[in-house]
Amino acid sequence: MEKTSSAQVSVQSVPTVAQAGDREVQYDGESVSSDVAILASLGYKQEFKRAFSPVEVFGLGFSIIGVFPSIASVLVFAIPYGGPVALVWGWAICGLFLMFIAFALAELGSAAPTSGGLYYWTWTYATPRWRNVLSWIVGYSNSIGLIAGLAGVDWGCAVQVMAAVSIGTDESFVPTTGQIFGLFVALLICHGIVASLATHVIARLQGFYIAFNVLLCLAVIISLAVATPSDFRNSASFAFGGFTSLYDWPNGFAFVLSFLAPLWTIGGFDAPVHISEEASNARTAVPWAIISGVGAAGVLGWAINVALAFNMGKDMESIVSNPIGQPMATILFNSLGRNGTLAIWTVVVVAQFLMGSSSLIAASRQVFAFARDGALPFSSVIYRVNPHTQTPVNAVWASVLVALLLGLLAFAGPAANSAIFSLAVAGQYTAFAIPIMCRFLGGREWKPGPFTLGRFGFPVAIVAVAWMIFSVVIIAFPAAPTPDAEGMNYMSVVFCGWILLCLAYFYLPAYGGKHWFNGPQTTLEGARRNGTLVPVDDIQVVEELSEKGKRA
Repeated sequence: MEKTSSAQVSVQSVPTVAQAGDREVQYDGESVSSDVAILASLGYKQEFKRAFSPVEVFGLGFSIIGVFPSIASVLVFAIPYGGPVALVWGWAICGLFLMFIAFALAELGSAAPTSGGLYYWTWTYATPRWRNVLSWIVGYSNSIGLIAGLAGVDWGCAVQVMAAVSIGTDESFVPTTGQIFGLFVALLICHGIVASLATHVIARLQGFYIAFNVLLCLAVIISLAVATPSDFRNSASFAFGGFTSLYDWPNGFAFVLSFLAPLWTIGGFDAPVHISEEASNARTAVPWAIISGVGAAGVLGWAINVALAFNMGKDMESIVSNPIGQPMATILFNSLGRNGTLAIWTVVVVAQFLMGSSSLIAASRQVFAFARDGALPFSSVIYRVNPHTQTPVNAVWASVLVALLLGLLAFAGPAANSAIFSLAVAGQYTAFAIPIMCRFLGGREWKPGPFTLGRFGFPVAIVAVAWMIFSVVIIAFPAAPTPDAEGMNYMSVVFCGWILLCLAYFYLPAYGGKHWFNGPQTTLEGARRNGTLVPVDDIQVVEELSEKGKRA
């Protein structure tokens, strides 16, 4: 029987619900958890199992960052641009500003916890004139940013496996791009299988992910401190003040370019937002998972970088150009020898693999949500919940396919491969910045959730957006001042091309999104007008909940 009373049509401002904590409320005569009622107030029915505890929500956000394997993948962006100073102080400065972004997103996540998150907030708080196109841009930017992040993680994992083989064969094995790509595809398939599992299985894995990543970081720090030969040990003055640049950029600008490493490492921290609909007590769990995930990654990452600065020797050129092909593997080899490095590196590869599964889980939930609102090609196919696992299996494999296509860019050369890393950052920061700005510039009513910054919200947002704009500019620069075609940074070309493609699709005459995309569409039963789902702000759920319901 349709609950037609929950679908009375009227235009209203941003909906919220009365706080009910983890208790149950009566809604349309049925007892439901407050999380389900909150989701209903945002216009959506509950379709997933809420199996993630607050700690497990943190686990997903923390494991997607994957502190040590991420640092290992992007160390090549730090060492050439300042050596120890870049590792220690570049990370510290960047980590501080990333916390501003985390706080700004956390406040939005507490107010409206839904898998669509960023594009939903954009549509909710932007002006009526611009909200459809801005929500469209954010949704596509967030989707491609998360999928590019998945591609970057799995490509990095493939490179790390090949580095282990190189170490094991005394550097006689040099992998081809085709071999790396083949392993990359195999990893994507494995992650697709993991991300298709039932929610409760994925949730329980997060405790293991947390312990594994923390213990790996501690093991590396202790191993370097204990086992590094005296030839590779550095003094405190060099570790905290030694500056080495391998390119011709001015020292100050070279140091700024070293921010690329922490910018890529501490990324994807909107992941808790995308599992909002699978989390218990989401309005509290999601914001604290974002903040604690970024904070924990910042502290642990800084400790690892300090350990590296003290135990990597002074020859930065040999670290970057070593035949092993992986700066982190080279440092470990110098400190721990072949067997010790292989042991640690095996664990690093496993951690990177875990990071990839978390990346796909977050990306697939965003893709699912965007398809639910009809914004993607083949949305009706992608927006399906598997009846056996109750997870968005179609969205998982759609994300895998797009990541695989992005991986093909590697055959265009190292510069194109680097563009995948940069695209992940640029896409996410575009998706982060727009809803944060819309919240303050759109003129719509703001009703915070349990986590709120109060009067500090606006200055935090200003710093966060300014830092993201600055970061996107930085990641567009090439490695050297006078690059050739191979050394050019094609991120701006790839990202701008993506944005133009999104806009072209939106404004396409007769068939573009402008003619049919009206933002988030409610999935509540009975919420239809002339057989078509209506926008979420046409549904007056909260008032009915207050009038008809009562707390259990």
